[in-house]
Amino acid sequence: MRAPDFWNKDGILPALLSPLGALYGYTVRAKQQNATPFRPKARVLCVGNLTAGGTGKTPIAIACARMIAARGLKPVFLSRGYGGKQHGPVAVDPIDHTAGEVGDEPLLLAMYARAIVARDRAAGAAFADTLGADVIIMDDGFQNFQIAKDVSLLVVDGASGFGNGRLIPAGPLRESIPQGLARADGVVVVGAGEPPLKGFTGPIARAQIVPAAPEDLAQQRVIAFAGIGRPEKFFDMLRAMGMQLVSTKAFADHHRFTGMEIAALKQAAQASGALLVTTEKDYVRLDPGTRRGISAVPVQAIFQDSSPIEQLLDRLVSARNVELA
Repeated sequence: MRAPDFWNKDGILPALLSPLGALYGYTVRAKQQNATPFRPKARVLCVGNLTAGGTGKTPIAIACARMIAARGLKPVFLSRGYGGKQHGPVAVDPIDHTAGEVGDEPLLLAMYARAIVARDRAAGAAFADTLGADVIIMDDGFQNFQIAKDVSLLVVDGASGFGNGRLIPAGPLRESIPQGLARADGVVVVGAGEPPLKGFTGPIARAQIVPAAPEDLAQQRVIAFAGIGRPEKFFDMLRAMGMQLVSTKAFADHHRFTGMEIAALKQAAQASGALLVTTEKDYVRLDPGTRRGISAVPVQAIFQDSSPIEQLLDRLVSARNVELA
């Protein structure tokens, strides 16, 4: 789905929808209060957010996996597999599996570490134990209470923050800001801006999502398309890289591209003498034969100061070492 414009501002419609938002928030509280979380042998790091839509969770989760691996531990990603048919638990094979089977984000995650798709997160965590996981990284799942979490990171978009501050469907929030911040061990603010984090006293890190190989595409004429939470962020990044955007095409998050849509984009690129580019997450959703003539722009999360995250990960390592002693 595409986030409606009124999620970023207040008005009559959000006010009318706010009772439904209150009900949505109640369901999250009820799940938390009635949950009996499963405790896996592996430590659990949750990288989530309070809002619907893209905040940069997946690049942050990948960055954390690299830090964990650098400590000599084995990270395993755990995802619900949104958009995929597999209920799991199943280990993702980036070569044999498709986005239609396991979802786009797990395919991307599996390029960096073992990844598991499981609708039942507890079953997925138990499966991760059988794979020898030292740390399970939940990409999303902050509002899922099936697993006991050791460290929970909230990823917040610096520019959009929490939108109009209302709960779904009146706004973008999955739960109230105070309720969510109370469960967070740390916050990662992505991009510029000062989102409202009133009352939060834990560590706050800042990060930027930047292209991993900007020199390859700089100064190129391109047609860009994206089906992610906030496509405009991707387009702005391309402009900042020095690309000349002939045109852009935004689709809904996790959009399943049709052959006609891709053919039209390729025709437009050929007619204008431009390269056709998209995000890595969109690229893995395309059929292998369809990818020909399309370039994926890889991104990575860069922390301005990684020490707040490093300290939280050290806590995970210490807990794991104590358990094994």
